[in-house]
Amino acid sequence: MVARRVFEDRLTELHETLMSMGLLVEEAIYKSVTSLVNKNSELALEVVLDDERINEYEVEIEKKCFELIALQQPVGTDLRRIATMLKVATDLERMGDHAVSIAKSTIRLKDETYLKPLIDIPKMAEIVKEMVREVLDAYISLDRDGAVAVSKKDDEIDKYLSMIFMELIEIMQQDSTKVNQALHFLLVAQHLERIGDYVTNVCEWIVYLKTGSLVDLNK
Repeated sequence: MVARRVFEDRLTELHETLMSMGLLVEEAIYKSVTSLVNKNSELALEVVLDDERINEYEVEIEKKCFELIALQQPVGTDLRRIATMLKVATDLERMGDHAVSIAKSTIRLKDETYLKPLIDIPKMAEIVKEMVREVLDAYISLDRDGAVAVSKKDDEIDKYLSMIFMELIEIMQQDSTKVNQALHFLLVAQHLERIGDYVTNVCEWIVYLKTGSLVDLNK
């Protein structure tokens, strides 16, 4: 009984660490896009610097998960819980990397006049941020249906990417001097789309944790 209590306590600690990591990633996404819209290079730099903490969280979670596997030799549901934490931490770290890439575009464009007001990218980013927040809620409550619902929002992200891509291609065709900046905005949209994909991955791991079955929610 004592060993079981220790095991549960360590899982709870890991769970709390994962939530802290998730909140930091959500904040990084918000700051990265806000910095781009407002041309705030100082805020963008915060995102770049804060990424070290996100990486540290991933390493900490990975280390503690492997320690639990080695010491407790979990099976069944317990093993699924640990495996899910490992996978979710990896996906969160990659989301943070994409937020950093968006922030770096802000820094590179800080002295330029934008070729157009940013409208669709902030809308796209708001949906992505909502997805991150909602998937964390679904993870906390082990809400399978909620996770599936979050994954469906990725279709909206893909539609925004297509619209932004077509608009920027047209701009580049009309004015070659705007190619560099247009490419940066296209990359930003692609980074947001990739974050949406990683959220969908987390949704799949929630379903796995709840049911024991691996599913493909991209279909």
